Amino acid sequence: FQNVLAPASPIGWIAFGAAFILLFAIHAVRNNEPIALLLYYAFTFLMGIWIAPVIGIYLRAIGPGVVVEAASTTGLGMLALGAIVYATGLDLRRFSGIALGALVALIIVGVVSIFTHWVHPTVYAWLTLAVFAFLTLIDFARIRAGGDYYTPVQIALQLYLDAINIFLALLQIFGGSRRSD
Repeated sequence: FQNVLAPASPIGWIAFGAAFILLFAIHAVRNNEPIALLLYYAFTFLMGIWIAPVIGIYLRAIGPGVVVEAASTTGLGMLALGAIVYATGLDLRRFSGIALGALVALIIVGVVSIFTHWVHPTVYAWLTLAVFAFLTLIDFARIRAGGDYYTPVQIALQLYLDAINIFLALLQIFGGSRRSD
């Protein structure tokens, strides 16, 4: 569990690389909705190939409870974040630059930690959870405001990435706490 990326197979890494390329392709064809939607479906399929071995490790090592707990907490958390934005009118879109900076910093810390073990995986998971919860609030505010200049497929992609990263962070947090019991 030290590194949730380690269990991915070579096929998983190829799928991840292809999915990464699709991120740019979806942006490039954003005005052609049918093509963008098709690429979005391909992206989610490829991400599933990459994430499945990670979920499998947790299923075998700890059991299905931790996966169900992480998935249900992710769903309820996303619901709560959306409800907060819609109920309060909270508009954090002006903080998108800060959120992007936090995401870039998170990625840099993650890459450095792969090689140096600079940040404990559970601490990194909590940081990931915080950054993506913030991004989720911004994305829901963007939807509430009419989407800004984003297409529906781009917004769906952003929410998908928020949810997947929150799920993986919660899986690490819940899995780590089960191991230490």
